[in-house]
Amino acid sequence: MTYQGYLIDLDGTIYKGSERIPAGERFIERLQERKIPYMLVTNNTTRTPEMIQNMLSSQFHVDTPLETIYTATMATVDYMNDMNRGKTAYVIGAEGLKSAISAAGYEEDTENPAYVVVGLDWEVTYDKLATATLAIQKGAVFIGTNPDLNIPTERGLMPGAGSLLALLEAATRVKPIIIGKPEAVIMNKALEHLGVERSKAIMVGDNYMTDITAGIKNDIATLLVLTGFTTKKELPTLPIKPDFVLDSLDEWNFDER
Repeated sequence: MTYQGYLIDLDGTIYKGSERIPAGERFIERLQERKIPYMLVTNNTTRTPEMIQNMLSSQFHVDTPLETIYTATMATVDYMNDMNRGKTAYVIGAEGLKSAISAAGYEEDTENPAYVVVGLDWEVTYDKLATATLAIQKGAVFIGTNPDLNIPTERGLMPGAGSLLALLEAATRVKPIIIGKPEAVIMNKALEHLGVERSKAIMVGDNYMTDITAGIKNDIATLLVLTGFTTKKELPTLPIKPDFVLDSLDEWNFDER
């Protein structure tokens, strides 16, 4: 079939850390030329959509409308609003996550917040983790923006938000509610924004554990590109195979498959 909409990961797929992936850049251009709807769905919570848009344009030669960007931060705020448990939160994360939650009307509370939200924090400290631990033990809703244990960079695989979540889960014995890929929250919201039925959409990404599993768990076709996290030598061990596997997105044919 010809897919009518694309959900696309960013880091490891369109770029890798600060390195360009020219085939990823061309992939977006080809979608735009064909006027095929797409959403850039990222577990990144360190940047606002505006920051991502500017970064794509200035560093990676990708010009994309703001409305094509959907982050785990945006999905987290949507989820908190849907829960309606109160307007206080304690956030471990970068400025992009904190500012989005604040802009949605949530006030910081270090003692008895309604929510503890954890994303990637480049400046995490023991004190931050202790504050979150105590709040969760008191009954705060424990939310993780994404489960990524690692993030791919030009230096190698670095600790991701999932590593912080694992620490807090061990300290509190409370499992976090995961918002980002591979969970349904971000995928369902992204499909709503895309405006395409899930049976006619495809998820494109480099990480089997998040991107491809997101498609598999949510009944969306999958395309794994081997430019980031998951390697070719891992393919035989994958429990459920992606629908498509490519070395480069230049190999993708948008026509009837």
